Amino acid sequence: MFGKIGNLASLLKNAPELIRQAREMQGRMAEIQKRLAQVKAEGSAGGGMVTVEANGQLKVTAVRIEDSLVSSGDRELLEDLLVAAANQALDKAREAASQEMSKLTEGVELPGLGDILQKMQDGGGGDSDDEPQEPSSGGSVVV
Repeated sequence: MFGKIGNLASLLKNAPELIRQAREMQGRMAEIQKRLAQVKAEGSAGGGMVTVEANGQLKVTAVRIEDSLVSSGDRELLEDLLVAAANQALDKAREAASQEMSKLTEGVELPGLGDILQKMQDGGGGDSDDEPQEPSSGGSVVV
């Protein structure tokens, strides 16, 4: 019980510093949001037949599909390739966003912040084993 009281007293003692750091982070956050909008992450599937681009705000910004894939009429293949390319682009965008957020929090000591950033980097803690993936697909991240 006394340990918990000691922890509370320590937090209260450091409250002004925590508030200062939180305000500083708030200012940095506006800049980070602008930077995240500029991040471009690309995923592709089917040997580049389908390419999806996403930004650091985890929004799909472009989709490119080769004409031959559209004219083939293979709807199921097209759907699978779109899912694989979009997931790859979003994973790369999430990773880039996590790196930008790490820059934001550099030098800031807020309880639990490290756990939150780790969850962001891991994709929110979800398990992506059930998502279709293209084993030989490539992709890139442009910042």
